[in-house]
Amino acid sequence: MLILIIVVILIILLKSIVQINEYERGVKFSFGKYSKIMEPGWNIVLPVIQSYKKVDIRTKAVDVPEQEAITKDNVSIKINAVLYFKIFDASKSILAVENFFYAVAQLAQTTMRNAVGAVSLDELLSERDKISTEICKIIDEATDPWGIKVENVELKDIALPEEMKRVIARVAEAEREKDAVITKSKGELEAANNLSEAAAMLSKTPGALHLRTLSTLNDISSDQSNTIIFAVPIEILNAINGFDSKKVIEKIIEK
Repeated sequence: MLILIIVVILIILLKSIVQINEYERGVKFSFGKYSKIMEPGWNIVLPVIQSYKKVDIRTKAVDVPEQEAITKDNVSIKINAVLYFKIFDASKSILAVENFFYAVAQLAQTTMRNAVGAVSLDELLSERDKISTEICKIIDEATDPWGIKVENVELKDIALPEEMKRVIARVAEAEREKDAVITKSKGELEAANNLSEAAAMLSKTPGALHLRTLSTLNDISSDQSNTIIFAVPIEILNAINGFDSKKVIEKIIEK
């Protein structure tokens, strides 16, 4: 009889041993009341009298599903995100909320829609990191009583209506054309200034224009397929127009 009692006691003790892993914490209850947090290692939990729940304290990722939202300037979009959080108080995550994972996911969805509704489409596209930080801050404050620390929120994708995509594409194309025109006009202005300076310098130096002309002719003559056209000043043409070759010949004969 004594041996039977000892065997029963040993069985009860063996069943009372609970192992808590390093990445876990155990929330222990005695007679249904919160008792203590069980640290990693072996812990004793007496059957019937005591119970426990394990809580994983590693960082978790919540994939916030795609949500329809309307921006401040009344543009309908679809947006999704991923949220990272970890538990810093295992007892609160069990006692303060029924299902902390589901609660965090639902809170993230509503907060994300509210944050999108508070900004315009341009702000949402250009300041994504800032909006993500703001969403993270709001969720972190709301989940603090649950013993949860929200580490980061990242907006993954922002889906725009097809009509809005076309409008943005046209605006971007117009901006590129404007930049191209500005760049071209700046280049033409710079070239005109350089030509003006060169012309002024050549006009001040005797023979410089003639040397420049000869240099240009030399460059052109290197290719036999080129046709060279001489630009003759209008004064020379006027002089030739008034030239009487017959009289000149007669004067030469008389001499």
